[in-house]
Amino acid sequence: MGLWNTPSSKSKSGPVEAPSAAVRTQPKPLPQPPSQPSEGRGALSGTDSKHKEFIHKRLIETIDLSKINSLSEDDARRQIRELCQQLLDESALPVSVAVRLRIVQQIEDEVMGLGPLEPLLEEPGIADILVNGFDSVYIERGGKLERADCRFDSEQHLRNVIDRIVTRVGRRIDESSPMVDARLQDGSRVNVIIPPLAIDGAAMSIRRFTVKKLSIEELIEGGSISAEAAKFLQCAVEGRLNIIVSGGTGSGKTTLLNVLSGFIPEDNRVITIEDSAELQMQQEHVVRLETRPPNIEGRGEVNQQKLVINALRMRPDRIVIGEVRGGEAFDMLQAMNTGHDGSLTTIHANTPRDALTRIENMVSMAGVDLPAKTVRRQVVSAVNIIVQIQRLEDGKRKVVSIQEINGMEGEIITMSELFRFERRGIKDGQVIGAFNATGLIPDCFGHLEQRGTDISMAIFQPTAERGR
Repeated sequence: MGLWNTPSSKSKSGPVEAPSAAVRTQPKPLPQPPSQPSEGRGALSGTDSKHKEFIHKRLIETIDLSKINSLSEDDARRQIRELCQQLLDESALPVSVAVRLRIVQQIEDEVMGLGPLEPLLEEPGIADILVNGFDSVYIERGGKLERADCRFDSEQHLRNVIDRIVTRVGRRIDESSPMVDARLQDGSRVNVIIPPLAIDGAAMSIRRFTVKKLSIEELIEGGSISAEAAKFLQCAVEGRLNIIVSGGTGSGKTTLLNVLSGFIPEDNRVITIEDSAELQMQQEHVVRLETRPPNIEGRGEVNQQKLVINALRMRPDRIVIGEVRGGEAFDMLQAMNTGHDGSLTTIHANTPRDALTRIENMVSMAGVDLPAKTVRRQVVSAVNIIVQIQRLEDGKRKVVSIQEINGMEGEIITMSELFRFERRGIKDGQVIGAFNATGLIPDCFGHLEQRGTDISMAIFQPTAERGR
């Protein structure tokens, strides 16, 4: 099956055969193409952009768009390239070979992908793509924001790409529903907001899905954590302690959670729960659950709280929650307190103490009316370790604190810091500092020994100063 509406068409050099396809309509006669010569070999010039618009328009008139979904992406892209080349031959546009190839590639991206964002999505070093309007695109590369050398042609061009994204996941976006969370085919998360909420035009944020699985050794080599702290976290996971990874937006919480999950033994049954599937579990026995947003009619929503409740009926050895954001925090604490130890999750907070406050606030979102002291006792009984990760000014992500929850004094949860990153300043744009053990032996040390982990008191000795 092909996308062509006609079995053949004519050019100045004679009839040009098109691949076999279901026919629909005869294409209209070719309009007069722009006559001004092409300029430049890099980004398309104004004249070359007009050439692209001309071929794009002819393509839309010629192909049967309804057949695209019936083809594999590779076949559809191949046929679009072939037809664009044919239309360029027929039009005899005065363009160089380099510009011709760029026109074909951009049209292919327009029809099958996200238009000007496609090159950015193919670059592995880009973590975030931020569209602040049709003519303003930023990217995060190496932890730093920079302006991208691309733009959309107009607000309508941007809205067309947004509509393509949300319709693929069965959602809609309009004035009655001006905010949407979606996911691209590669797993990248997308958030879109449009007028009237976005005053200056539609805005879109894409958090890239990282295919590469980092190891703890790579985090140590990259300066994100010390070898001693990494060893403790490995023993904590193997010893079935409940761990919360805390951090701000883009600090690397999910990346660290992926690394920690690699220490879960292969014979454990792991159930993951996420809003948007990003976790890359390395075990064989894994059941992955993902929330479902409401449909166009506003029905059918399945949130994380419901999935946590259901996961408890699935005989899990470990429950891994991508990020707790609401009422599921209460069910998570219940699970950790009822034999499902060794669970992992992340939370959005700037300090370990803030993380505890956020958990307390989220428990109230579950609709349970418990005194604050009772909730705090639940937290103390359920959570063992809080790992704080932070993105520093130089763009690097580091584990800045590892704290153990000890108990309660009155109505206050007590914590002890086991490892910290001590910063000394900034030199040549880089944050200078060193990882240090505080010298405290954690209360869980005996538990980890009994579990048979390879824990040693030596890793808790204050680290010799480094980084000066």
